[in-house]
Amino acid sequence: MDALDRALKKSGASAYVMAGSSDYADMRYLTRFITTDPIIYIRKVGERGWIIVSQMEYTRAQQEAATMVMTRADAGLFGILEEEKDRWRALARMVGGLAGGKVLIPPDLPYALGCHLDQLNGVIIDRGTVPLMRAKKSRSEVSIIEKVQRSAEQAMLHAIDCIRRSKARNSMLWLDGKPLTSERIRSDMHTLLMHRGCSAKDTILSCGRDTAVPHTKGTGTLCEGEPIVIDIFPRNEHTGYYSDMARTVVKGEPSLEISEMFDAVKAAQDLAASIMKPGISGEEVHQAVVDLFASQGYGTKGEGFIHNLGHGVGLEVHELPSLGPGGDALCRGNVVTNEPGLYYETTGGVRLEDIGVITRTGYRDFTVFPRELVV
Repeated sequence: MDALDRALKKSGASAYVMAGSSDYADMRYLTRFITTDPIIYIRKVGERGWIIVSQMEYTRAQQEAATMVMTRADAGLFGILEEEKDRWRALARMVGGLAGGKVLIPPDLPYALGCHLDQLNGVIIDRGTVPLMRAKKSRSEVSIIEKVQRSAEQAMLHAIDCIRRSKARNSMLWLDGKPLTSERIRSDMHTLLMHRGCSAKDTILSCGRDTAVPHTKGTGTLCEGEPIVIDIFPRNEHTGYYSDMARTVVKGEPSLEISEMFDAVKAAQDLAASIMKPGISGEEVHQAVVDLFASQGYGTKGEGFIHNLGHGVGLEVHELPSLGPGGDALCRGNVVTNEPGLYYETTGGVRLEDIGVITRTGYRDFTVFPRELVV
């Protein structure tokens, strides 16, 4: 009996119901079926679950899905549609008939479907069982994410090598006779990742004062002597799993403030890595970093350390557990980022981000990449 079975028994519901494509991480996790079209998932206690698909997808779903499969016709949808013209209500009648009683639903089930199911069967809203299941990775999932991380590191290596090989002209960086821009490096990184079976979007490559805003994407020519934040979070196209990493570098001589911020962020990352283990809460780890920064004069209000220390990574780039205020206890198998940062409008920002797994006794960082400010 897994966590979803236990949630069903505790709620008294007859079945758990989801709807969506495989872009919906919970759907992909429970079915392992990749589809761009929305499908229905229904599971009762002790079963593998069913997915309801179009006739066109039936054979492929039988071969690939981790669930049992039936077509919409076999599920009775077309017969219901002969008398019920509202497609959402017809879908709810089909689902409700298969469930045979009250249904347990995730909070993000399509509203129209949820309303009709509530009228027909009654619904109970689940409080996050599947995201909690996803948060604890199997050995296979950890291995998959590690492989994505190796690809991320190759892309990061290329980016930093371009910056290292560049030459300054009037404080602007040039490489091979052309300005070295955020867009140029970002495109190179994405192409490299594509050849390794990964995709990436919204990769951050910001410079100078732009680095003071953590998720500014960055644009234009990079500058000598200024912090450059590179944050990449690629996804493997075959498995759907992400990784996530960030580095901050400077070409030339950094300011004293940036050098001191870098040393503080590096120390904070080391501290967090040393205390993460099963049982400690994400909030406690985050607070330890807040306290370390405070002891060095770096605040958390408006400027300084202004985001969570980290987050889970898996089929979504941001998922449970949280390493921040309200973060729950960590457990073995959690794959989390460790990404302290400091940000000041007049100085710029510094962020270092590694990814690793909570083990039986601590934390294993599987980022294998140097943390060097000056390149």
